[in-house]
Amino acid sequence: MGHVDADWNEQELVEKAQRALTALSLGDDAEALVEVAPTAVEPQARADETKALMLLLFGECSAMVSTLGDGGSAPVKVQVFDEDGEEVSIDQADPPVRTAVRTLLAEVHGNTEAAQEQVEIALANAAPEEVDSLVLQALRWTIRLSVECLDRDLPVAPWISEAVSD
Repeated sequence: MGHVDADWNEQELVEKAQRALTALSLGDDAEALVEVAPTAVEPQARADETKALMLLLFGECSAMVSTLGDGGSAPVKVQVFDEDGEEVSIDQADPPVRTAVRTLLAEVHGNTEAAQEQVEIALANAAPEEVDSLVLQALRWTIRLSVECLDRDLPVAPWISEAVSD
């Protein structure tokens, strides 16, 4: 971990993310979004809390992509699909998905600053439902990547493996 803003209690963010991952793995998108809803009152603080949560999730996804890619020796392909299940280019994806892919790629390539910028831009310009979509995308990737890692007996952060194996 370590990508979380100092303003946020990392343990609280992990617990929120863990509850959301559990809800999502049970098929409850709405409950997952309730679990990760910011607790701050002031709008900027709410945005900062959401950003910290997103960076926590993308940081973990990046670590799992790196693990699955055997430290870079076995490339991991990021695919984007439309509503019909057809693969599309990143530029054809919905804005929240584009942001998610760019954030993940920045993290994977060790550019945490660029990942932070992607999330900040998304949060500044996105409608609330787009932010929800971005959060759900990060949660879904976290689940998919962790399941793949666990299936291969590769390491996964304990708080993630607990959430997806409940």
